[in-house]
Amino acid sequence: MQRFLFTKYNYNYKLILFGIPVISLILHWHIFDLDLVGIHVWRQTETQTVINNFYRDDFNILHPRYNQNADTNRLHRMEFPIMQWIFALFYKLIGPHIYISRILTFFIGLCSVYGMFRLCDNIFKNREIAAICAWCFNWSPVFYYYTLNPMPDNLALCFGIWSACFFYAYLNTLKTKQVIWSAIFLGLASLVKLPFILYGSYVFVFLIVQVKRNEYTKRQLVTIFLNYVLFVVPAITWYLLVIPEWQNGVVKGAFDIKQSLHEWLNILYGNIVSVLPELLLNYGSAVFFIAGFYFLYSYKLHKNKKFYLFLFWGVSIILYFIYELNMIDTVHDYYLFPFLPLIFLLVAFGAYHLLLKKGKFSKSFTMLCLCILPLTAFLRIDSRWDTKDPGFNPSYFKYKKELQSLTPQNSYCIVGNDPSGYILLYYIDRKGWVFDNDKLNENLLVSYISKGAAYLFLDSKIDTIPCIKAHLSLKIFDKGTLRVYKLK
Repeated sequence: MQRFLFTKYNYNYKLILFGIPVISLILHWHIFDLDLVGIHVWRQTETQTVINNFYRDDFNILHPRYNQNADTNRLHRMEFPIMQWIFALFYKLIGPHIYISRILTFFIGLCSVYGMFRLCDNIFKNREIAAICAWCFNWSPVFYYYTLNPMPDNLALCFGIWSACFFYAYLNTLKTKQVIWSAIFLGLASLVKLPFILYGSYVFVFLIVQVKRNEYTKRQLVTIFLNYVLFVVPAITWYLLVIPEWQNGVVKGAFDIKQSLHEWLNILYGNIVSVLPELLLNYGSAVFFIAGFYFLYSYKLHKNKKFYLFLFWGVSIILYFIYELNMIDTVHDYYLFPFLPLIFLLVAFGAYHLLLKKGKFSKSFTMLCLCILPLTAFLRIDSRWDTKDPGFNPSYFKYKKELQSLTPQNSYCIVGNDPSGYILLYYIDRKGWVFDNDKLNENLLVSYISKGAAYLFLDSKIDTIPCIKAHLSLKIFDKGTLRVYKLK
């Protein structure tokens, strides 16, 4: 493959790799000490609540807990909480500060970026195209946003990238240790987020094809098979145990479609024409993505004897996407993380060959698109961290410390309205019970009081209902639409 060393533009791959964390750090700097707000603050506070409870209540990694339903054990077993537990460990060493979560998440993001560089280099054996891949990947708007928000999807993506990186390194070196590392990272990725088990699809099809091609010895194939099975078993075991406890539509997927066919097609259309170019790719990379398909066909890479690995990898993720489309909608963009490595391998291939084309326009246009990626990512995403409209009653954000000072640390509180079940209890930093849509009647209120509830936080008018008002003792806070009462 012809090489383009960026010499006309005074660039090289090391400069690009150095520039990625520096520029990203500068653009994100004002967010590191910001509390959790914005798009998907629901999922962020859910994760952070588990971190806080590992730090304060129970450091057993098998006991992730949330704050609601204070009369129960509050166990909340979803993904295996590797990230939450590690973050809590740093809290014990440094202290419980939100910037610790953001710094650690940012570091995970940088590991993902470097993993993309290594993965692309293992595939194309070209460090310049690998640097382009890392650069474009880092400025994916959806990655740019979540690389500072504590969500386990970040760690799963990082592990998934490194699993693929080591697998393709094995294809180059045939060193068994590469397979072992790949299997370990696949097992970890699957533990953190089950959909990443699909990254084993290229391993599965590789084994099937190689049995027929006889390019590898039986011992090599058996070693590969046993390693991946061994390290994926813990993830399978965990999810077989916890999935029956889940009460959401993720597992049922396409079997729980509530939308009409027209609505479903509209969701699919929205993901293709809006989410893909605007959030996953970045408009600056969209042209590279299209060019990637063109050059893939032009260079006849689809005839390469290893192309089937990428094909089945992509098909497996597309099938996952279709299965979960009703849950993903056009809102849950972080569900699309498994697509990112394949997308940006294609983006890098397209951008690199646009740079190779003769003519100043092609090179200048490509360099312009590459250079504007940080700006377009920033402009698209920075407004998501909106403190005036944080995704919940802004009084909780504005008066957080004052609200926490109203009640003793060990007191139980009732909060509403909160459809998430996580956000408001996170902000007042208390255990208790949550209601939504004003669904707090006298029977529930009396029940919560009998279980220890001492305070009521609400932003509705149910405190004017006589049967509710009868159980209120003293109003201790009244600002904006938020009122806090001590209960009788």
